[in-house]
Amino acid sequence: MPLVSEKGLNMPASPIRKLVPFAEEAKKKGKKVIHLNIGQPDIKTPQIALDAVKNNTLEIVEYSRTEGSEEYREKLAAYYAKNNIHVDASDIIVTTGGSEALAFTMGSITDYGDEIIVPEPFYANYNGFAAAAGVNVVPVISHIDNNFALPPIEEFEKLITEKTKAILICNPGNPTGYLYTKDEIKKLAAIVKKHDIFLVADEVYREFTYDGREHYSILQEEGLEANAIIVDSVSKRYSMCGARIGCLVTKNKEIVQTALKFAQARLSPPTFAQIASEAALETPQQYFDDVKEEYVGRRNLLIEELEKIDGVKIGRPQGAFYCIAELPIKDSDHFAQWLLQDFELDGETVMVAPAAGFYASDGYGKNQVRIAYVLEKESLKRAVRILNTALKSYKG
Repeated sequence: MPLVSEKGLNMPASPIRKLVPFAEEAKKKGKKVIHLNIGQPDIKTPQIALDAVKNNTLEIVEYSRTEGSEEYREKLAAYYAKNNIHVDASDIIVTTGGSEALAFTMGSITDYGDEIIVPEPFYANYNGFAAAAGVNVVPVISHIDNNFALPPIEEFEKLITEKTKAILICNPGNPTGYLYTKDEIKKLAAIVKKHDIFLVADEVYREFTYDGREHYSILQEEGLEANAIIVDSVSKRYSMCGARIGCLVTKNKEIVQTALKFAQARLSPPTFAQIASEAALETPQQYFDDVKEEYVGRRNLLIEELEKIDGVKIGRPQGAFYCIAELPIKDSDHFAQWLLQDFELDGETVMVAPAAGFYASDGYGKNQVRIAYVLEKESLKRAVRILNTALKSYKG
């Protein structure tokens, strides 16, 4: 029998999605599953984006340009300018989601066996993209006790070798909700310039910052033009996860030209989704103000309720819409599966994402879960009540 590849065997399962079969089975048995495991907002997509597709009069759904339509990229450049990020349309490649932007980035800056340093916990699919590219993720550990702040820069310095090609951050962070300060970005900028490597920033949650804090992009940092690469997406910003439109942004022309070759291999990003994404750029500021207010309320309620549970420790998110919770258990994978298979309260249970999959270091995150507070407050409150009862019953 032919064998699958080593690369395929090494490809990690998503901690966000691997429990789906158990959730589906629970639903077939009549349980209601409250999903805290995935960042699928229940916020409505801006009507202007929906109408752009609904009212479109295209007669042929043609390929777009490989790098995305000129009109969309020009409008993206204007959007970035409003956020004090000054780039041209030629600095932007439109991609099929932020995922493809990251895959193009890894393909453009790394060779097989190279290394990328990533503060952990990090977005679990970084492990998958690295495995697909034959790249080694080198973790630098951040801790819940200081709310997952940037580790000391000396810890990064210790890990840099001749194989190191980049430092990758998510800002604000998934799964922690941590927002890097301007000073922290400057420290990272200094070290990547010193060692002549790249700084890649996943900035898809740029709009979601709380408590008066402001996002500081790596492309706002002067002198970082050759080193900085942004990965971005419409998925969370406009609650358009299914559109699968993202972009790679950099002022490094050699990276743009290299990434373009990867983009040519997949021909073009989807046409109708670009139309929706272009229209979404006209979304009024009030939409974002209302969304931020809603997420702050959800965050506050979630933390308040979780803090009532004995033995639970929570990181306090400053952005995005996730938090890491440390539970009084030994194995969150087993606990998460048990919740779906063997537990219910009044016909309901909850689905969480075990946090070990958000680490590259063995043994970390085993007693942690990621919670996405993308549901309305009553559902969140009910979910925490179920979680509290479950922890009292769990014998794992």
